[in-house]
Amino acid sequence: MTVDCLVEDKRWADIEALAQLATDSTFARLGLEPSVFEISLLACNDTRIAALNEDFRGKPRPTNVLSWPSDERGAAVDGEMPVPPQPGPDAELGDIAIAYETCLAEAEAAGKPMRDHTLHLLVHGTLHLLGFDHERDRDATLMEGLETEILGKLGLCDPYRDD
Repeated sequence: MTVDCLVEDKRWADIEALAQLATDSTFARLGLEPSVFEISLLACNDTRIAALNEDFRGKPRPTNVLSWPSDERGAAVDGEMPVPPQPGPDAELGDIAIAYETCLAEAEAAGKPMRDHTLHLLVHGTLHLLGFDHERDRDATLMEGLETEILGKLGLCDPYRDD
């Protein structure tokens, strides 16, 4: 998997390695060959992501992560697997943006290491690019289950479990 990182906020010191780990782990779980796909990642701050959130979602506030899939891959039936991407000369899956301050605040509030929360958000964003969503109940259950499984294989706790 090629993750093309644009680091606008230098506090994202290890974001490229974390992005590669998150995307490779997600692809491995789904049985997809990561080397034939590309993702663009913007590692930014709250100001930048708030502008993107307003432009694309009409919500003028920071958020942790945003995703823009290159194609619609979502499942027609709630809870079914999305259509997998096809490798080819134009195998760009889409774009992800992640905001430093929001990610850090969420990690601190949850008592989790920043690295762990960042990996979760990158897995989450990658799943969105692959057609997974959490708008419908069974879709959310599927997506959250995959996130938990992928993160578990990385040695991280279930991000949806309250301790």
